Amino acid sequence: MTNSYTMINPLVKQMQAAGHRMTPQRQAVLEILTTSDAHPTVDQIYERVRVDFPMTSRATVYKTISLAKEMGVVMELEFGKGSNRYDGKRPYPHTHVICTKCKQVMDADDLEITELKEQVIRKTGYWIVNHRVDFFGICPDCQKVSTHN
Repeated sequence: MTNSYTMINPLVKQMQAAGHRMTPQRQAVLEILTTSDAHPTVDQIYERVRVDFPMTSRATVYKTISLAKEMGVVMELEFGKGSNRYDGKRPYPHTHVICTKCKQVMDADDLEITELKEQVIRKTGYWIVNHRVDFFGICPDCQKVSTHN
């Protein structure tokens, strides 16, 4: 099993090699991004970092995420109105399922979308440089609540 240090150490070295200062707060942001299955928001990351580093600013969180995105080690899932989520555990195109009630975001890693991408290329002639596939619905927990009301 990989521990969080093993996962973030290469990122820390990569940021330092690019000339960025590596503070404990930045390391904490990177650890949250690379270990979370929850696709956290900036506010969720900020609140978690503040537990250990109460003087951390939102600007530090935003800047760290921005640097990680530039380096390609974090994927931003844009949903509008400040509700963007971040995936540092799997920062490559993959399928997500999103609950329209509770806003939970889950990875659907077992789905094979390579064939869909190939079909799009064949039908449109586009050179695909990136893609995103999201499915929206109601998660099992919210379904249970809906059926009990």
